[in-house]
Amino acid sequence: MTRTLLFACDLSAENRAAFGRAIRLARETGARLDVLHVLDPYLPHAVLQDLEQAVVAEMEHMLTDIREDYALPAPECLIQTVTGAPYAEIIREAHERDVDMIVMGAHRKRGHPDLVAGSTLARVLRGAPCPVISANHPPTQTWREILVPLDFSLTCRNALHEALKRFPAAHLTLLHAWELPGERELGSTPSYAQWRDTRVRQLRRQLQVEIDTLMATLDDVPELDLELEQGNPEEVLMNRLRRQPPDLLAMGSRGDWQARGQLSDKLLAEPHCDVMVCRAW
Repeated sequence: MTRTLLFACDLSAENRAAFGRAIRLARETGARLDVLHVLDPYLPHAVLQDLEQAVVAEMEHMLTDIREDYALPAPECLIQTVTGAPYAEIIREAHERDVDMIVMGAHRKRGHPDLVAGSTLARVLRGAPCPVISANHPPTQTWREILVPLDFSLTCRNALHEALKRFPAAHLTLLHAWELPGERELGSTPSYAQWRDTRVRQLRRQLQVEIDTLMATLDDVPELDLELEQGNPEEVLMNRLRRQPPDLLAMGSRGDWQARGQLSDKLLAEPHCDVMVCRAW
């Protein structure tokens, strides 16, 4: 069965890097690339017919232009338009086509998390049946360094599994943020410091067991690093991205990393790297 990669194209200049990334991923994985643009359903029927032809022609031109700009070979490709609400149609088409992955461009309202929550990208990230990639960097940039925020949720485990399965040649760093009770009140006492060090060692052993269990299900295991950092998970991750951005951030759509704030919105409003968001299944 042919794998399918869905690229949601909005025809903007900011969408070019994501389009190029979709072309490259389709070629590397042997998938068919379905390029989709969603039209406004409230336009007059005659206008829609003319607009559909113009949009398809523009997407074909963009495909050729981007391939030439980035020296990308042509994948098997299907270019189409549909009408409806963009986020709903992208999710519906992903379901009906049984797509392996959705690729979209980064959100254009940078620096404004409050404007991201209701955007098409944010809604697709929350409702897609498959991994969604928000691509911002040129497709010529290889995803060599992948950061995976790790807790013990099912979505985070699946994000790690997807990163290992899809990018076996990459170097993965697993980041686990931890907070311990009593740190502020008892952090300076020797007995608490001893307990804290013991607990951190336990956390590391627990994480290693989880990782080893997952690795046992895979044939090719890339190099992995495990980082433990104390602090609020959201703050730890954002500081890590600002300090040392990876090529790709792979994370689950739910879990401890998302529980304390609108982390996805902050990531989309402040895109330090390309992002892959995965569901729990």
